[in-house]
Amino acid sequence: MTGSRAQFWALLSLLGLLMAIGDARAQQTPPPTAQNPYLMGTEGYDRGPRGLTSYQPIAIDQPFAARMAQEVAAKAGVERAHQAVLDERYTLDDHPAQGITMEHGKPLQEGVRVKLPQGVTWEQLAAMSPDEIRDRGLWPKGFLPLPHPKHATGGFVFPQEEIDAIKRQDGRDLTRFDIDFDLPERFLAAFPPAMYLVQRPDLGDVSQGKLISLTNFFDMFNGILTPRQLEGLRLLLTPFPQQQFNATDDRKSEVASQGSACFDCHSNGHQNGTTHLAPDARPEWFRHRIGTVSLRGVNIQRLFGSQRALKTIEDFTEFEQRTAYFDGDIVTATKKGVNPLERGSQVDFMADFEEMLDFPPAPKLDVFGKLDPAKASQAEMHGQDIFFGKGQCGSCHQAPYYTDNLMHDLKTERFFKPELVNDAMEVGDGNIKTFSLRGIKDDPPYLHDERLLTLEDTVEFFNLVLGDKLSPQEKQDLVAFMRAL
Repeated sequence: MTGSRAQFWALLSLLGLLMAIGDARAQQTPPPTAQNPYLMGTEGYDRGPRGLTSYQPIAIDQPFAARMAQEVAAKAGVERAHQAVLDERYTLDDHPAQGITMEHGKPLQEGVRVKLPQGVTWEQLAAMSPDEIRDRGLWPKGFLPLPHPKHATGGFVFPQEEIDAIKRQDGRDLTRFDIDFDLPERFLAAFPPAMYLVQRPDLGDVSQGKLISLTNFFDMFNGILTPRQLEGLRLLLTPFPQQQFNATDDRKSEVASQGSACFDCHSNGHQNGTTHLAPDARPEWFRHRIGTVSLRGVNIQRLFGSQRALKTIEDFTEFEQRTAYFDGDIVTATKKGVNPLERGSQVDFMADFEEMLDFPPAPKLDVFGKLDPAKASQAEMHGQDIFFGKGQCGSCHQAPYYTDNLMHDLKTERFFKPELVNDAMEVGDGNIKTFSLRGIKDDPPYLHDERLLTLEDTVEFFNLVLGDKLSPQEKQDLVAFMRAL
């Protein structure tokens, strides 16, 4: 009996030891990552008109190093899938215009880059009704909403030129380890952009061909700006925590980051092509890609943001860092270190500087914003007639600044059936702000999500959407006119 009891206690001790070892191993091995409920719709993963939750996951269930390794390993596959979408939609080769450039002499890409469906021409498409185009599946794929390079994740993705310049000047690294910017540099605006000031047109490009950053702004603008404007510019150049660039373990930068600054996207008060997702919709796959909007000419604008219809530049400035920086999720904003700007002494100062940003010179325009016949070519004059006549462009883009300060719904969903493409649901765009066309030549790519790479693409898009039925010559002259703006 005594031996049996000893064996019993020995066996019990052994079981306890094995359980302790197993528990220790379980604590050392991270649990497998569950599917993100933020991306789970009512009809499955990345499916359905409704998601199961509006909130992104807050507690991360993996060590940072493990998650980063997974995303780095997956990067090549993600980029191949997105590149396949671009190649299906566009001709991306280098074909610069002859005799015309962007700022700093950068070549301007020309020609229609959106690929047509096989067996049809632009003229044939223009002769069809929206219903016929939709039912036959003939809407050019390049006219569909453009997905984010990694739509299921979203967030700021910076072009390499911006990354290199900021690293060189300020020592910050805006590189994401999970994805790179998608559009070829040749289709982006000249970098660094020029900067023009409303109050000092005599100075021309005050940036002197440099990227303005925290390390050089004071020397460049002391004596030109007021102390209030200088402080506003400093804040616009100061990095604050953002969804992908911060110090938490679910960031997308290898090293814990100070964040990003307003002018990391709006380089020199213009834009550099940086893209992200609009924060104002759920589930994730219904969010729209957003290209950075130029801040040139905000002093004459009454709506801000491409789709959100913010009413003042102060609202826009404050909203960006409070919610747009964090995908519209106030919970993760708190977790990652949201920067609540003070309205009177910070937001207003930033707005003071932003309202100084002017459009580039347009020497062929008169005081009413129309072409001076003594300076314009015959093609440009004819293009102006098309713009304000048959092309219907002037209905929204009114002179002298070529905006009506309103929003319009183009109802593009008339032309195609909804489908999921690379984690993005292709649906209509809803109301979109009327962007100013002043300086449009120096502001590619076009439309709010950068889906139109050239002005020629833009003309073909609106020729179908508005039912203009323009001839090839009319299209060509319309482009010539817009280049003069």
